[in-house]
Amino acid sequence: MTDIPLGILDLVPISSGSTAADALHHSIDLARQAERLGYARYWFAEHHLNPGVAGTSPAVVLALTAAATTTIRLGSGAVQLGHRTALSTVEEFGLIDALHPGRLDLGLGRSGGRPPGEGATGPETTPAAAGHAPNGLLIPPRFSFAHLLASPRVALQRKLLLLPNAESQDYAQQIDDILALLAGTYRSADGLEAHAVPGEGADVDVWILGSSGGTSAEVAGARGLRFAANYHVSPATVLEAVDGYRSFFKPSAFLDRPYVSVSADVLVAEDDATARELATGYDLWVRSIRTAEGAIEYPTPDQARAHPWSDEDRALVRDRVDTRFVGSPGRVADRLEQLQEATEADELLITTITHGHADRVRSYELLAEEWRRRGHTSGTPAREAATPVPAPSEAAVTPAR
Repeated sequence: MTDIPLGILDLVPISSGSTAADALHHSIDLARQAERLGYARYWFAEHHLNPGVAGTSPAVVLALTAAATTTIRLGSGAVQLGHRTALSTVEEFGLIDALHPGRLDLGLGRSGGRPPGEGATGPETTPAAAGHAPNGLLIPPRFSFAHLLASPRVALQRKLLLLPNAESQDYAQQIDDILALLAGTYRSADGLEAHAVPGEGADVDVWILGSSGGTSAEVAGARGLRFAANYHVSPATVLEAVDGYRSFFKPSAFLDRPYVSVSADVLVAEDDATARELATGYDLWVRSIRTAEGAIEYPTPDQARAHPWSDEDRALVRDRVDTRFVGSPGRVADRLEQLQEATEADELLITTITHGHADRVRSYELLAEEWRRRGHTSGTPAREAATPVPAPSEAAVTPAR
């Protein structure tokens, strides 16, 4: 196995009995610890109307974290373009890059404000075979998000995120606009120039995040951008997502070959029993998301054990629970290497949630130590994987009509 860097994905979770301020302090501290431990990058997700998640604005949290760290790459996993414009996104990241140049990953996703009936990265029409990958990686049955998309809470979120009567822009067009604004080559349909200051010329790496081999994989591959697939949210479709991206890939000014990151939900402790105890609570937390009530404050093991579970509840979370890597450093590292082998990922993105902050820090610490023991250096950021080339020309980012 070649060297595989590890990164971190953080939702800024709020534990029961704590506050959003506590969660922010903990996340910034964890980013400092990740920098010390040698993780390649630290990304923040974007979620809304979740009582147990404080990561509502990646750009804001990134700015706070950039000021508290020095070298680790920071990014969004992902900015939800369904309720944003290309200009606002480029300007936000341009502001951060102005003070912290060369450290930002601009991860982009479709979710947020998209109309009901579409999956996270496209219509839910692509079949996925359940079972195991050739190397034994578990590929669970595909989970249907139809009930979530029909939820009144999802409709409320869309209403609150979008201006009245507003419609989300075509995703491919939006990506092209972002690339053009960053490159300084934007032209409107009638030939007017637009220059984002700050933003134009910002030294950021653009990533596309996707859960299937559909629209997001095609957009990323056709434009030669970096692609992040998630095993932790949609494990059933991770193989089709990375395969789709690679099939669409065309060399670009950004990359000369495909570059893939794959996420995994992980919890490491000194031994398997301790890890399993700390993992108690994850099932209930995932259930709150899958029922559309919004992520609850992360429970203690005792709080989680007090919940009466039905067969329907268990079925709702089974794919997420079965594909979470929980255990000793050696056990979890084995599973991560299996995931990397099955997906041929260039790097892995780790997300860990525990009720106690010290336990979360310790999980990442133990994993980093084991990963280094196996001969993996801590992290080579993705930008070093490609042959450096000049900024894209206007032709390279001409919007697709």
